Amino acid sequence: MEIERKFTVKELPENLTAYPCHIIEQAYLNTDPVIRIRRQDDKYYLTYKGKGLLAREEYNLPLNEQAYYHLREKADGSIISKKRYVIPVKHPQFTPTYMSEHLSDSDKSVDSLSLYVELDIFDAPFAPLIIAEVEFPDKEMAEAFVMLDWFSQDVTNDPAYHNSNLSRKAL
Repeated sequence: MEIERKFTVKELPENLTAYPCHIIEQAYLNTDPVIRIRRQDDKYYLTYKGKGLLAREEYNLPLNEQAYYHLREKADGSIISKKRYVIPVKHPQFTPTYMSEHLSDSDKSVDSLSLYVELDIFDAPFAPLIIAEVEFPDKEMAEAFVMLDWFSQDVTNDPAYHNSNLSRKAL
């Protein structure tokens, strides 16, 4: 299961270039169900995604470069290119109820969680779109997460911000 929340961004974090960055290109063979191909740096994948907004099934299979480019020619809509920065979330915040019910044990600490923001900065024709995604181990944690100061709007439940839907937008 992929469990993630998506946010628009009001400002980029400082020292952005200090974080790992991936160059991503992806295209969609189908959008219902979602069947996507992706090149991330020098790795290639075929991905199936089930229905859902906050949580959905996701299966990744490796591809080789030749298969990726062969399938890319069959893709529908626009090819999406973006830079993805992977930024650790230091001191994540959660709702008080979640904190008292799930993180009250002395061996469980908010600071011990390994949460990351995947910050996607889209290239043309989707620029200046910037989306931040945070993945979680379960739905309860995802729903209790308090967005970071540099996030603007929670767009998790807005299908317009799914890359599969972006790829179908008229340019």
